[in-house]
Amino acid sequence: MSHVKAGGTSKNIHDSPGQRLGIKLFGGESVKVGQVIVRQVGMTKRPGSGTMMSRNFTIHAAKDGVVEFKKKKIRLFSGKSVYRTEVSVK
Repeated sequence: MSHVKAGGTSKNIHDSPGQRLGIKLFGGESVKVGQVIVRQVGMTKRPGSGTMMSRNFTIHAAKDGVVEFKKKKIRLFSGKSVYRTEVSVK
């Protein structure tokens, strides 16, 4: 027989560094081609004119200019209308 009590399994021992997501350049700031404007998971912010979205949903500048954020109404697949933030470079 065992002389030591059974130890429980610990589930929170793994730790990973943060992904450094978020807005990197705010509205009114100047931007150059290829610079990262927003790092995100999923399409929380939409690319507008003068921007492009990469495979991991990062929004980059497609041209030199000034960053601009604005609310835009979009229609979901279910027909519901919601506001989403659109990122553009002017």
